[in-house]
Amino acid sequence: MSKEHMKIIKLKRVYDEPEMDDGKRFLVERLWPRGIKRESIKIDGWLKEIAPSTELRRWFNHEPQKWEEFKRKYTAEIEEKKTYLYPILEAINDGNVTLLYSARDREHNGAVVLAEYIQKNSST
Repeated sequence: MSKEHMKIIKLKRVYDEPEMDDGKRFLVERLWPRGIKRESIKIDGWLKEIAPSTELRRWFNHEPQKWEEFKRKYTAEIEEKKTYLYPILEAINDGNVTLLYSARDREHNGAVVLAEYIQKNSST
């Protein structure tokens, strides 16, 4: 795959500082992050509809032992609401995209699953 066709999806905690190469930044959480004022965060969109459902988020409760099952269930949810991916897919065509999340665990959160889904299922 040539560099111009690579889809760069970065993952960051919403509390991390923005960087020049972040590209378009999307908050992919159903709830607004604690302690963050809306005007203090640089985002291009809040895509709460594509975030894990409230039921799934509560069930997972950021428990790593539930990770594989969470990934499977959340991927199924994404399949059901793919139209909400359009802002991210459009932005990827123009450059980098950063998915912002609020979880403390950088390896076990919805943004990780979402990024994997997009990279696996979007065509170049």
